[in-house]
Amino acid sequence: QGQLVESGGGLVQAGGSLRLSCAASTLPLEYYAIGWFRQVPGQEREGISCISGKDGSTYYADSVKGRFRISSDNAKRTGWLQMDSLKPEDTAIYFCAASHNPSVTRGCPTPWYDYWGQGTQVTVSS
Repeated sequence: QGQLVESGGGLVQAGGSLRLSCAASTLPLEYYAIGWFRQVPGQEREGISCISGKDGSTYYADSVKGRFRISSDNAKRTGWLQMDSLKPEDTAIYFCAASHNPSVTRGCPTPWYDYWGQGTQVTVSS
């Protein structure tokens, strides 16, 4: 069974940065896609970025494009989400997930993702 562990969330002022990590110790990431999602209470989980471990292709939602950067290291079995120029509307619980399908497509559809981390809170104060 795949296990994902996120870290790096916290409280930051608007305009600041955070870097989230996703450790996937048992998964050979070259055969997976890694996605980052966020959820605000009462709203659906939103796919904000994903990356293919096979070819490195990426997707970014319009809401984070130009501010967030996704990366992964197959050898380290770790993915990251660098978040810059954070806004209060970025406040949410952030999840990483892994998909057996290494393809990346618009929206990083949640049904594609098989393994999920526990989530980490990101709070951006104004």
